[in-house]
Amino acid sequence: MQDLSGITVVALEQAVAAPYASGRLADAGARVIKIEREEGDFARGYDALVKGESAYFVWLNRGKESIRLDVKNAQDRTILERMIAGADVFIQNLAPGAAARLGFGAEALLAKYPRLICCSISGYGEDGPYRDQKAYDLLIQAESGLCAINGTEEGAARVGVSVCDIAAGMTAFQAILQALFARERTGKGRAIEVSLFHAMADWMNVPYLQTRYGGKKPARVGLKHPTIAPYGAYQCADGKAVLISIQNEREWQRLCAEVLGQPELAKDPRFVTNSLRVANRPELERIVTPVFAAEPREAMIARLTQAGIAFGRLSDLDDLLAHPQNRLITVQTNAGEIEMLAPGAVVRGKTPRYGRVPALGEHDASLREEFSRPGAKRHSA
Repeated sequence: MQDLSGITVVALEQAVAAPYASGRLADAGARVIKIEREEGDFARGYDALVKGESAYFVWLNRGKESIRLDVKNAQDRTILERMIAGADVFIQNLAPGAAARLGFGAEALLAKYPRLICCSISGYGEDGPYRDQKAYDLLIQAESGLCAINGTEEGAARVGVSVCDIAAGMTAFQAILQALFARERTGKGRAIEVSLFHAMADWMNVPYLQTRYGGKKPARVGLKHPTIAPYGAYQCADGKAVLISIQNEREWQRLCAEVLGQPELAKDPRFVTNSLRVANRPELERIVTPVFAAEPREAMIARLTQAGIAFGRLSDLDDLLAHPQNRLITVQTNAGEIEMLAPGAVVRGKTPRYGRVPALGEHDASLREEFSRPGAKRHSA
């Protein structure tokens, strides 16, 4: 699983988006040198719930080397320059224009090191009227329209994880892998720009297209689906909820006959198509809800399973901790061994290896020694 062995990544990073991208590169075997401020990546202080460590930091920074540098200091800037000279990928998420002012803008670096892949991550991009506006995950959730479609009829809600940061980190990781592949063919690096806003805007294309071309703005409908019915959560007799999803007319007919016990409902003129079921959702809910409320959840799940209807239990975090489908990995930290949920992809026949989470400045001495003198491997000009 060391597919990127021999690739060196220098990451002048903090928070979530850039560490997500560099963390996935580290998982793939790249050497990732994480540059932190003297006080450290501020994500180290988001919480102290993982044996005194931050959950965010433990999740995103395994397998990296950590060094503290003051990039405004000439000596430390020289060390960073030598690191970049021998790197394959440079990732930074400073404010737009800040890297260029320090001499580490993509244009200047590519002029020196044409095989280098430079990835800049920002809130709104390197240009445009919002270029200099500060951006954090929830602010982008609001700005991108995500909050307009997330929540209930009573009001908007935050998505409970840093979805915009994660989207930007995933986008950066994909673009960097594509650039590494292209470099194998062309011998040339490239400049990549990723923003939280544009990464999330891409994910918002379905409601965007529905609104622009269909004139229909998706409503906030909580655990229902704005354009499919029935698709949502139903409370069962034991107080537990199950979500169901009807994707086509064949499933609708089976739901009516085998779960609701009302086969004639499939031909009711109010419900014969999905569009009609959405338009008449209140009447549909008055029929479906009592059927689920009359049985314990597992009994309803047995009926759904028999009928081939897609469902999901409405789990809480305690349920997730004990979920039978979990895949877990262990990671070493300064506080000891931590068990966490595994990355989503599995490569059959391969056993992934995950590095330890670095303490603040853990590799200060060794990295300063390594890059204190000229002579690091440099990209050919």
